Amino acid sequence: MTEMAIDNDYADIREQVERICAGFPGEYWRKLDAEAGYPEEFVRALTESGYLAALIPEEHGGVGLPIRAAAVILETIHASGCNAGACHAQMYTMGTLMRHGSPEQKAKYLPQIASGDLRLQAFGVTEPTSGSDTSSLRTTARREGDHYIVNGQKIWTSRALQSDLMLLLARTTPLDKVAKRTEGLSVFLVDLREAVGNGLEIRPIDAMINHNTNEVFMSDLSIPADSLIGEEGKGFRYILDGMNAERILLSGEAVGDGRWFTQRASQYVSERTVFGRPIGQNQGVQFPIARAHASLEAADLMARKAAALYDAGQPCGPEANMAKLLSSEAAWAAGEACFQAYGGFAFAREYDIERKWRECRLFQTAPISTNMVLAFIAQNVLKLPRSY
Repeated sequence: MTEMAIDNDYADIREQVERICAGFPGEYWRKLDAEAGYPEEFVRALTESGYLAALIPEEHGGVGLPIRAAAVILETIHASGCNAGACHAQMYTMGTLMRHGSPEQKAKYLPQIASGDLRLQAFGVTEPTSGSDTSSLRTTARREGDHYIVNGQKIWTSRALQSDLMLLLARTTPLDKVAKRTEGLSVFLVDLREAVGNGLEIRPIDAMINHNTNEVFMSDLSIPADSLIGEEGKGFRYILDGMNAERILLSGEAVGDGRWFTQRASQYVSERTVFGRPIGQNQGVQFPIARAHASLEAADLMARKAAALYDAGQPCGPEANMAKLLSSEAAWAAGEACFQAYGGFAFAREYDIERKWRECRLFQTAPISTNMVLAFIAQNVLKLPRSY
């Protein structure tokens, strides 16, 4: 891992992404938020620019950039006041296919995902009864000839209605037939264009933020046997393999939100005059913004380290998880400082602060909660006794 790998800031990518985002100002996102709409135009612009195919190798029609560059893309989107939540999974969900799919699957799907002709943005893992305890999921896939029959339910499956394909984790060997709970799970690539209405139903969830999330119900859903990615029963390992990338990329989004908050707060308190002077002269106003900035810089350094390790092919689980933890908390602190600095105006939708504040809160819950990260650090890094 070199110093250059950590310091690479991709100024040209930042400039180009900022230019795209300039075409989607606050009113665009406020309208979508009010309608619970999907940002089709924004996603199309990112797709046509090639940025959603950043991690797909060039031989499969992508750009073949390192994960640090992909994180910069997402950070810049959020720092510009936009939100990549509608499409960021197009960047990393296909990682399971890229690393564990067959040559035939890669040749069939990756070029179309890179071009935007196919959307792979849905990830069916979480269930109502298991939550983060992935090894206890109840969705089953039973092999029958050249098909699998799937039964079960997924929840918080974002963008399923806007996706053509969905990665699905299901149990192919009953829990009482495996030595470890993490065994017997398999990953499938489900074609939603064929599945919806033929054993699969998608129901939107009305949520606090406009994240286009859903429940997915599967009842005797029949999918071709070649939907299986990798080996049967090895799916849990495949899913874990992609989680570090997800943590690193979402850390970039959180840092971007934090930078948006500190920039907006700094500008406002420098211009807002009360009792004859800018409120930014008061240390009680300055200090929360300054502390948030310092925390964001620290989180950014950890995210850069995690990305450098990932790109070098080295283990990065602790760094990726710590980057997610630090960036989510730093972004939230920046949001709080900005909200407090604006006072009552922060509640007005026209300033976009309350929208970004709601969106930013998600990072402490998904895709993994703060407490789950702390448990990982305690037990896997510090080697403390397991709490379960």
